[in-house]
Amino acid sequence: MTTSLMASRHRWIHLGAIGLLVAMLITGLLSFTQPHATDQADRKAGQLARALGSAGYPVPARDQIVHTLGEDGGAVCANPSNALTQAQWTSGMSNGADGPGRRPVLSDRDAVRAEAIVLSVYCPGRLAGIQDEIDDLNVQDTVRK
Repeated sequence: MTTSLMASRHRWIHLGAIGLLVAMLITGLLSFTQPHATDQADRKAGQLARALGSAGYPVPARDQIVHTLGEDGGAVCANPSNALTQAQWTSGMSNGADGPGRRPVLSDRDAVRAEAIVLSVYCPGRLAGIQDEIDDLNVQDTVRK
């Protein structure tokens, strides 16, 4: 093979690789969706802030609520009545140890009520599905005020 033939073949490989990378970049840019603060997310954040404030809870900054919960409640509303989600939720109400030292603890009543408020604002239909489990939890006033 001559040098010019190999250079020509390599040029097509380089041009093909560059074309493929550009196509992947354009596809990525077109398909990338970033959650933006919308009017609906801002309204729901305001509604949650009012509900938490009227219940006597500390209220996070509105932009923090919008960023965390968005328009649809995010992970909080993904499927709260799912068995795995409930297991993770109740697992979070433990003493924080792992392995044989892990013990369930009495969760604070206010923490459970605050979660119910979030569900009532962002996904009220899903709150009814887990209300029985919430009512069955053994909660007490465990956090000092």
